Amino acid sequence: MGYEIEDEKVSCRKTQESASDRNAARFRVGVLDRKFIYEETMRMLAVVALMVLAAEIAAAQVPTSGNIFFGYSYYDTSLNGNRNSLNGWEGSIEGKFLPFIGIVADFSGHYGSEDFTACNGFDCVTFNTDLTQHNYLFGPRVSMSVGKFRPFAEVLIGAAHANAHNFASDTSFATAVGGGLDYKFLKLLAWRFQGDYIHTDLFNDHQNNLRLSTGIALHF
Repeated sequence: MGYEIEDEKVSCRKTQESASDRNAARFRVGVLDRKFIYEETMRMLAVVALMVLAAEIAAAQVPTSGNIFFGYSYYDTSLNGNRNSLNGWEGSIEGKFLPFIGIVADFSGHYGSEDFTACNGFDCVTFNTDLTQHNYLFGPRVSMSVGKFRPFAEVLIGAAHANAHNFASDTSFATAVGGGLDYKFLKLLAWRFQGDYIHTDLFNDHQNNLRLSTGIALHF
C-alpha cells in the first residue's frame, strides 16, 4: 500500500513537471513566433524599399533637385542588453527624381563607451571599452513643401558596423524607418530635425535603436 502511494506521488510530480515543461515550451515558441514575425516584417519593408528604389532609378535620368544634410546626431542603442547613449554625426544626400519622391544615401557615426562582459569557463569579467558604430543606409524618401516647412518620411536599408575597441567588432544588415522636418530660413538653407528607428543584429543579438539628428540642410 505504501509503495502504491509513493508511486502515485512520483507520477503526480512527473505530470506536474511535464505540464510545466509544456508551458515553458509554449512560451518559447510564442517568443520565437513574435521574433519571426518582426524579422519578416522588417525584411518585407526592405524589399518594398528596394523595389521603389529600382523603379525610381529605372524611370528617371537625372535628379531635378535635392539636398545635402550634415549635423549632430544622438544615438540610443543596446549592444549589451542595456540602453546606452552615443553621440556623433549624420550626413545625407538626396536626389529628387519626382516632385514628392527622392532617393537618399544616409551615413552616420556615433561614439562613446559601453560595458561588456567576457566569460572564460566559469569566470566572467565586466569591463568598459570605447565603442564606435557606423550606419550606411539607402532608400526612398517622400516629402512635400508647405510654405517654409518640408516634412518627410523615409524607409532605408543598408549595413551597420560596430567596433568595441580591444574587445570585438561586427557588421550586420540594418533597416531604418523615420522622418523629419526642414524649416527653410533662407532660399537654399534649412534647419532639419530628424528621427529614425534603426534595427540591427550586432553581436548575435537584436538592437532597436533610436537616432535623433539636427543640423543644416542645403537645398538645390
